[in-house]
Amino acid sequence: MRPKATLRLPVILVALALPACVHNQVAVAPGAVEVDAGVVQVQGPAPIMVAAGGPYAPAALTSYDAPYQLDAGDRLRVQVFGQEGLTNSYIVDASGNISMTLIGSVPVRGLTTNQVAGAIGSRLRAGFIRNPHVSVEVEVYRPFFILGEVNAPGQYPYVPNMTVEAAVAIAGGFAPRASKGDILLARNFSGEVMRQPVPPDFPMRPGDTITVRERWF
Repeated sequence: MRPKATLRLPVILVALALPACVHNQVAVAPGAVEVDAGVVQVQGPAPIMVAAGGPYAPAALTSYDAPYQLDAGDRLRVQVFGQEGLTNSYIVDASGNISMTLIGSVPVRGLTTNQVAGAIGSRLRAGFIRNPHVSVEVEVYRPFFILGEVNAPGQYPYVPNMTVEAAVAIAGGFAPRASKGDILLARNFSGEVMRQPVPPDFPMRPGDTITVRERWF
């Protein structure tokens, strides 16, 4: 009978030691945020935010589908139904305004055509026309600019749905020392200019400035 008792002793000792081991020797992974009554809740590393488009085109520049915002150089066609004297074409001046009969200067920079139509309607409604119906559309977009290693740098009319590659073609193509994979695009977002390298098939917007850099070998 004594051998059986001897065999039970190590088993009892191990059973008594296990809770202490579990309680005192918990491997805490990096990122653990809470320990409660011996229970460790582990969170993984924080997610890494990666801009759309990889090395090209950060989030700010990939929002191409956002409504077009007006700026200096755009020519607008404003139509007030039943009011021939107010229906006309207006160029957005350097201050970002258009000047209309009756209501004077209307700020339009950074607005969409729908917002401009609403602003004009509100002013006409304030003592001029009881229930004005106003529509606004872009008649001519402001130009784009292309600089650097192209054969004919300068200012050119914007063509809807054009890409950077099309803009380079309009400017006479790449110059002999152009770095075709090193193109910088600058775009104005509500008064803030964003600059970022872009691929040749990147879609452009009116007012964009492209710079084709020089290669060194």
